[in-house]
Amino acid sequence: MRLPPGGAGLRPHGPAARRRAATSRSAWRWLRGWLLAALAACAPWAQAHEFKLDAVVNTFVKTEPGQVELIVRAPLYLFKSVRFPVAGVEIDVDNSASAVERALGALQKDIVLSENGRPMVSTRAAGRLSLPSDRSFETYEQATRHVATPVEPGTHIFIDQGYVDARIVYPTTSANPEISIRTTAAPELGDVLKLAVRYLPAGAESRALVVTRSAGEVALNPGWVRAAAGFTRLGIAHILTGYDHLLFLLCLLVPLRGWRQILSVVTVFTIAHSFTLLGSAFDLAPSGAWFPPFVETAVAASIVYMALENIVGVDLERRMLITGLFGLVHGFGFSYGLSENLQFAGRHLLVSLFAFNVGIELGQILALAMLLPVLALVRRTWLQGRVGMIVVCALIAHTGWHWMTDRAEALWRAPWPSPGGADIAVLALWLGFILLAAGGLSVLSRRLRIAGEAKVAPPTRALAD
Repeated sequence: MRLPPGGAGLRPHGPAARRRAATSRSAWRWLRGWLLAALAACAPWAQAHEFKLDAVVNTFVKTEPGQVELIVRAPLYLFKSVRFPVAGVEIDVDNSASAVERALGALQKDIVLSENGRPMVSTRAAGRLSLPSDRSFETYEQATRHVATPVEPGTHIFIDQGYVDARIVYPTTSANPEISIRTTAAPELGDVLKLAVRYLPAGAESRALVVTRSAGEVALNPGWVRAAAGFTRLGIAHILTGYDHLLFLLCLLVPLRGWRQILSVVTVFTIAHSFTLLGSAFDLAPSGAWFPPFVETAVAASIVYMALENIVGVDLERRMLITGLFGLVHGFGFSYGLSENLQFAGRHLLVSLFAFNVGIELGQILALAMLLPVLALVRRTWLQGRVGMIVVCALIAHTGWHWMTDRAEALWRAPWPSPGGADIAVLALWLGFILLAAGGLSVLSRRLRIAGEAKVAPPTRALAD
């Protein structure tokens, strides 16, 4: 059969056929619109996923008499607003000089160096583009030479696949300035973006730090006063946001009567967790991926045990002994909040350790100042007598049990190590210390015992109003 010219035989005939064709076109437009919307919605996720693969800005900060030098390597994808010239899928390297200048301005805006708390202003800045395969930033000397070498004409760098390298020089006005650094780059990435800083002070040992946006202004060579103040605040914040530690502290206080009992038990807990906190800071704690979930599980188990002991009945001597043993476990938990921040201590490691522990104790005192009046009010009004304590401790035990089972699952999945000689030595050291501490606590509790106060909240005795 011969079709009319122009393919007229392919056109629909009749109203029904035209309606079917119109419906098909409408359905295709609707499907195409939804597909485009889905792709647009997935684009930010895909872009963020790409950022997380390489969200690191590498820097060297070198101090010399009269100046501070900042060497930076930042991924190209962080410079979306700079708009490098492109040729197809590549950056037009030969015509990118003005874009590099804009990138240098963006770096000085997003990475701020301060001298004694005042932002510094650069006097010289130079930069270049680099291939993603370049390894010049392994040392300061290599990075400095690389930034000073012009990029070769015709270098092929794909869009968002290379680096912007820069050398920025800042003059100093004091002989021994306190240098701080802060990053505000890529706020959409939050703490995913890491600023890896290698600090090279003149005439002193170099240090490595990792700074994020939320860290704020970080002193590279803090004085002991600033280090102490910073770690004291860190200790206070750590205890007040550690809800498992606060719940354990509440379990300690519920059955106790009088300030003598409260102070003796809290003092034992303080001394015990201070020992393991300091030991962990000097790498005397077990290593391996299994130990953090083990500590977290043991902390939750301590809450369950203390809550159940409160229900059954408490002996002061046993309470002090168990508090000391569990205090050792909680000290390991405190150490995880410290270990990530010891990089900011500078040369004041001992001062920072002491200040963090002081912050823990100040936070503990603040928590006690809030808990004790509330506990007294609850005892006198809503939950009078022993039944009230049983209700409170049952709720605490229920919460601790759920924490313990959840953390035990993570512990079960963690790889368990094959113990070596060093691990066995560390274990023996801590076992010996635990036995020694148990003996000392037993003697101390007998000395502190007062006639009539040896037993607190026994099963047959009601709580005092």
